[in-house]
Amino acid sequence: MAPGGPAEKKGNVLPLWGNEKTMNLNNLILTNILSSPYFKVNLYKLKTYHEVVDEIYYNVQHLEPWEKGSRKTSGQTGMCGGVRGVGAGGIVSTAFCILYKLFTLKLTRKQLNGLMNHCDSPYIRALGFMYIRFTQPPADLVDWYEPYLDDEEELDVKAGGGQTLRMGDMLRHFLTKLEWFATLFPRIPVPIQKEIERRLALHPPMAPAGAQRSRESDRSRDHERSRDTERSRESERARDSDRSRESDRHRHRGSPERRHVERPRDRSRERLREPSRDQRS
Repeated sequence: MAPGGPAEKKGNVLPLWGNEKTMNLNNLILTNILSSPYFKVNLYKLKTYHEVVDEIYYNVQHLEPWEKGSRKTSGQTGMCGGVRGVGAGGIVSTAFCILYKLFTLKLTRKQLNGLMNHCDSPYIRALGFMYIRFTQPPADLVDWYEPYLDDEEELDVKAGGGQTLRMGDMLRHFLTKLEWFATLFPRIPVPIQKEIERRLALHPPMAPAGAQRSRESDRSRDHERSRDTERSRESERARDSDRSRESDRHRHRGSPERRHVERPRDRSRERLREPSRDQRS
């Protein structure tokens, strides 16, 4: 995993960009977080950074703002489903409740780096990256994310499963798209967005997630076919060798020299079996 971007160059206190009370979250999502029994009871008991990290490890399974099936989205699907749609809430997700809990702890740079580079769960890392997207100055985003743009660790971001992303691909989405399922990220000013795109151009997108596995599978199949072909050739050579030895034995048995040797032996045995004329008389 890569080191943590601008955190290594600045002090340990993080700036907070935008609204210092709402974390720049959608009002509907924030209202549902604040009224959620999970946030008010379960997360209220957690007082330290490490306790919240453990909570992520055990309970976060996707990165959508709403739990599966808890909210109608007026027929929209995907990462922009319901962004401008209905006015009713649903069951706000564990991930977003914990994201706001982290905000109430006022993370330090060191703690945020600890999330981004955590080795126990990709969701711990992902919530660190999402915290950056919602709270850090737009001009700093690419510095935070750039060391991780080629990160190949995978995670399923969709409630109920079925949408696996590599970490680097998710960060590209954070930098280039406003929509994230049923919510929006804070807007990035146009001049900063152009600089982000310039920096992204220095890091060509990774091959599709399945392409590498497909290439490895093709190489494995080619290797197996090569081994099968070699084994077939060895088997054929062995059969040819056996046939050659058998043919040599047949030729040796039927050769004139062999017959010449055998005939005198036969005649000698016949003479031994026949009594001499003197004995018969």
